[in-house]
Parts: sequence; structure tokens; C-alpha cells
Amino acid sequence: MKKKIPCVLLIDDNEADNFYHKIVIERSEFAEEVVSVTGGQEALEYLQLSLKGEKTSPDLIFLDINMPRMDGWEFLQAYAALEKPDNERIIVVMLSTSKNPDYVKKANEINEVSEFTSKPLTAEYLEELREKYFSK
Repeated sequence: MKKKIPCVLLIDDNEADNFYHKIVIERSEFAEEVVSVTGGQEALEYLQLSLKGEKTSPDLIFLDINMPRMDGWEFLQAYAALEKPDNERIIVVMLSTSKNPDYVKKANEINEVSEFTSKPLTAEYLEELREKYFSK
């Protein structure tokens, strides 16, 4: 049995996508806890509480790009400004329904972004992430 990562944070305004991705994560036995929020501001509030120890700090964030009010790019700007412990490394994977080359290029230029992939998440992709970032 593979080791589960402690916590995944899903940030997507589409509740159906969050629901589906949570099922894929749970069936893959990928994470102990899956938290889903429907916007960037809600995610920032969650992360601020996790920094205070009031919520579980995510090890991995799946971030949708196109969301109302605060899109994924705006979230990343605010996230970069959060005062995080130096030893905290949260893997951020940007999710999109399109493989727009401009999105991929922009994501690759942002330090906080580890990967860019298209929706939907698959068990195979989760396994790749587990091996790449969480197998040590």
C-alpha cells in the first residue's frame, strides 16, 4: 500500500469538477484529507488558517485558472505574498480545460507553480505526482 499524502486542496469554482476530482483522489487512496473550495479568496482564507494551525496545511494544491472574482493567476499573486515558513513547500498544480500554450508558458514562469495539466485529474496522473514529489 502506497503512503497517502496528508492533505490536498482543490480550488475550482466548478463544484462538479471538485466533486469528481475528490472521488478520483479518494479512490486512488492518494490523500488522507481532501479540502475543496470554490474560489481564490476562500482558498487564501483557508491557507491563512492553516498557517495559524487552525486547519490542515495542504501538501498539494490543484488550482483552476478560470474562476470569477479571483482567477488562478490572481490567487497565485496573493499566495506568493503570504508569509509562509521557509521549510514549507506546497506543490501547486494548475488545472485547465485547455492546453492553451500561453497558459502553459505563463505557469512555467511562476515559481509557485510546479506543474500544469489539463482536466480531469486521473489516477495515473496522481500516481505520477506521488512518485515525483512525495515518494521520499
